[in-house]
Amino acid sequence: MTKNKNDKILRQPLSNRFVHWGSAISIIMLIITGLGQMPLYGRYLLVQPFGTGWLTRYDLTLYVHYFFAAVLIFIIFYHLVYHLMRKEFHIIPKKGDVKASYEIIKAMILRKHEPPSEKYLPEQRLAYAFFAFSIGLVIITGLFKVIKNIQGVQASNEFLLWGAQLHNLATVLVIFGIVMHLGAFVVKANRKMLPGMFTGYVDKEYVKERHTIWYKELEEEERKTSKKRERDVM
Repeated sequence: MTKNKNDKILRQPLSNRFVHWGSAISIIMLIITGLGQMPLYGRYLLVQPFGTGWLTRYDLTLYVHYFFAAVLIFIIFYHLVYHLMRKEFHIIPKKGDVKASYEIIKAMILRKHEPPSEKYLPEQRLAYAFFAFSIGLVIITGLFKVIKNIQGVQASNEFLLWGAQLHNLATVLVIFGIVMHLGAFVVKANRKMLPGMFTGYVDKEYVKERHTIWYKELEEEERKTSKKRERDVM
């Protein structure tokens, strides 16, 4: 069982934290610069805080938007390749996740014992699928929008219109997902997962109580590791 001296369990390794925070920062900057290109800030921002004047310049917001779009694409590519190579698919949705999420939410509302869970809760796997779809749609439609800025390339007005509308829809979905993601931490039980996204570790007792299936898997891995060490010593 992977733990440190304070009896914690490693839930989010450095790679996961890099993907999480890199994606979060990139998406926030994409939203900010995307709104600047509409342009909302120049029209409606009556008082501009110090250092935000560049948000009213289309050329600057466009370049910054492209930069963080490239960063986000790189992070997603890294995320997919890393976990495919390691064959780690804990976060992929499974059959029955919708029903299992309902049972967990019902148990929290009624203050009853939650059913056993794996490393990720069913609702976390569903949230991952939602973000994967939304961010994927943002990237694909964003590439469509780039076409109009390529010199010498012509696209039909209908193509550009639908690309822009779908890009806006995808942005709204991403913002909705962020609100729901942060709102999940209103629930006290979910707050114990927060340290994992900063230090990588969560309390062992929390895992033992809420992620029973994963905890048993960790125990089994630890037993196999101990036996292997014993054989190597002999």
